[in-house]
Amino acid sequence: MRKNLFLGLTILTGLVMSPLAHAKEKEVVVATAGDIRPFSFEKKGQLTGYDINVLKAADKLIDDYQFTYKKTSWESIFVGLDSGHYQVAANNLSYTKERADKYLYSKPIATNPLVLVSPNNAKVNQLNDIGGLTTQDDTGTSTAKLVSDWNSKHKDNPSTIDYSGEDVSKRLFDLENGEFDYLIFDKLSVETIIKQKSLDLHVTEIKTKDNPNNYIIFADDQEELQKSFNEALEKLQESGKLEKLSKTYLGGVYLTHDNTHR
Repeated sequence: MRKNLFLGLTILTGLVMSPLAHAKEKEVVVATAGDIRPFSFEKKGQLTGYDINVLKAADKLIDDYQFTYKKTSWESIFVGLDSGHYQVAANNLSYTKERADKYLYSKPIATNPLVLVSPNNAKVNQLNDIGGLTTQDDTGTSTAKLVSDWNSKHKDNPSTIDYSGEDVSKRLFDLENGEFDYLIFDKLSVETIIKQKSLDLHVTEIKTKDNPNNYIIFADDQEELQKSFNEALEKLQESGKLEKLSKTYLGGVYLTHDNTHR
């Protein structure tokens, strides 16, 4: 009888403590535009993709946090990080010094070089070919900065940036139709969309010293979460889970051995 009483109290204690333990978890809101295959996109009404599933896998290894995901516009991601509405950003994000001055970077989750894309009848093979040509981009992107930096060194014949606000699929479609001259974007997204949409475009990898890696970004007050994520990322690499996610969503092993950047 006393044994049964003890068992009953143990079960009751577990039932009481479980919701309390769950309540102690800190909610973390992950912001993403959800329009950039294969990193973050919607499938049957649910967000998925490489970035999203790396976060979900890491979340299983991180205590004290509960991750939720919020689809928003590209322009709202960093505004939301600044205001505290979001704590994490996952959107095929590359490294820039300007962002690193304001936010916390994870260790790299993938490597993904930039490419120049142009119509096959007007091939643009290197950065020095963009003078006098027009491209489309979003404000605040590393690719727009790359063109702006190039323009600052070639003021006699700069390239024009039209800030369209369109997603990359629409831009590639418009590029094929000749509405502008070239696009700079990441290799994996471009190759995925060209294959899916059967687009007739020329793609050349850019030879640049700019960092080609992808990261998760954290608000500047999320040092503990950044540390926990990096530790979880190391475990995912050691277990082979990260490589499996890369093969599933990126179509191959696109991992980097450079895990020292924070």
